[in-house]
Amino acid sequence: MGAGPRLILGSGSPRRAELLSTLGITPDAVRPPEIDETPRRGETPRAYCRRITAEKAAAMDVAEGEIALCADTTVAVGRRILGKPADKAEAEAFLRLLSGRRHRVITAVAVRTPARTLLRDVVTAVRFKRLSEDEIAAYLASDDWRGKAGGYAIQGPAGAFIPWIQGSYSAVMGLPVAETAALLAAAGYPVREGWA
Repeated sequence: MGAGPRLILGSGSPRRAELLSTLGITPDAVRPPEIDETPRRGETPRAYCRRITAEKAAAMDVAEGEIALCADTTVAVGRRILGKPADKAEAEAFLRLLSGRRHRVITAVAVRTPARTLLRDVVTAVRFKRLSEDEIAAYLASDDWRGKAGGYAIQGPAGAFIPWIQGSYSAVMGLPVAETAALLAAAGYPVREGWA
């Protein structure tokens, strides 16, 4: 790529880097910001996800000639926010809650330049089939739930639990590719150069 702006990825998620690569983009640097991700009392999942993403972007040092990209993914059952399970017991509780029902996955993306921040969120409906005791036990034993919002990753073994989604598959993975490309282009990042 030419002498365009440097892209700083404000996320240590290998999935987000992988999804960016589908656009032909490799970040020039990876600098995940440290922020407090505790939900506020009474905060709705969508408002929480947007706030955390905005706070991540605001915490980034963005120099002239740089563009920062941050995102956050939140799993929501009604108004309840399911974060990353603290342990196997919480992962099991999440699986039992998700079993046989629909939930929402909200991913917010922020692109920040020294002059402005652009933010967008994408809400995807996801349905889990009813899980058997054997399926729950096998999934917990796989350890795939570790470090994943809601205790699962759609692109991993839990994909077998999901017969239906409405919305963006890449957003459930952690980065809505179409919306990210549009935000980067709006911020002056030459997205299409990477397609050659």
